[in-house]
Amino acid sequence: MIDTTYEDDQVACEDADLIIRRYYFPVGVKRIPYSSIHGVSRLELTGVNAMRRWRIWGSGDFIHWWNLDPKRPHKSVALVLDVGKRVRPTITPDDPDTVERILNEHR
Repeated sequence: MIDTTYEDDQVACEDADLIIRRYYFPVGVKRIPYSSIHGVSRLELTGVNAMRRWRIWGSGDFIHWWNLDPKRPHKSVALVLDVGKRVRPTITPDDPDTVERILNEHR
């Protein structure tokens, strides 16, 4: 069994990879090696970005790609992953502080 340092319904931080569940509709998983993540930035889902919390899945701007998260309208922080490509996976883990810390520790 793989050791997981964090896990919720949306993401799992494993030894070598970040797992994003329901990235490809409806059930596809995206596995990103930590070595491929160049940076992590917080996106507050308040103020001018409040409408983004209603993006349940997909992209509205062809830059951020959101995995399927039906609980996103009730969350206030997203994490945007720089993977060196134009499209940036954007996730809303239940505990964004912990996931951000883990991702930064692996960089």
